[in-house]
Amino acid sequence: MPKQALVLIDIQREYFPGGGLELVGPEEAAKVAASALQFARGRGFARVHVRHQNADPSAPRFRAGSPGSEIHPAVAPLPGELVVTKSRVDSFVGTGLEAFLRAQGVEEICVAGMMVHMCVDSFLRAATAMDFGCSLLVDATATRALEWGGRRVSAADVTAAFCAAFSFFGVRVLGLGEWQKGMES
Repeated sequence: MPKQALVLIDIQREYFPGGGLELVGPEEAAKVAASALQFARGRGFARVHVRHQNADPSAPRFRAGSPGSEIHPAVAPLPGELVVTKSRVDSFVGTGLEAFLRAQGVEEICVAGMMVHMCVDSFLRAATAMDFGCSLLVDATATRALEWGGRRVSAADVTAAFCAAFSFFGVRVLGLGEWQKGMES
């Protein structure tokens, strides 16, 4: 079986109730991500926690040192697990993440995180362009409703549209149980 990694993208307090950019369903997504993290730990998979931080002290969200920039306790990293701090949507830009994954011999990446239409999307497009195999745990993701052209698009429809695109370019979109079962075979 190819070497595996679990990458948790931006599961940060900013996205939860009381944060500055609340999403739809972050609590449920974090619970599933926590289960995926425990599974990955038990299997010895490489584990990466990505967090977004803004160094600008006047930034409205993800300001370095602010409560919103903290990784949610449900998926808190253990000593020895890589924490990648990024300041851009793309987790690979200026972070050394690709070098870490290559040094670990990772071929397959399973992704959970927030927001589907931004940082998760950017990660999956970049990772597949780098020839990593990718899976997305859709039940361990959250996003928000969007508006465009006078139309409101629900968070569920945003996720569905992005997952359709992910599937089109080769990402395996599945639930936690399906991923775990696939890792056991």
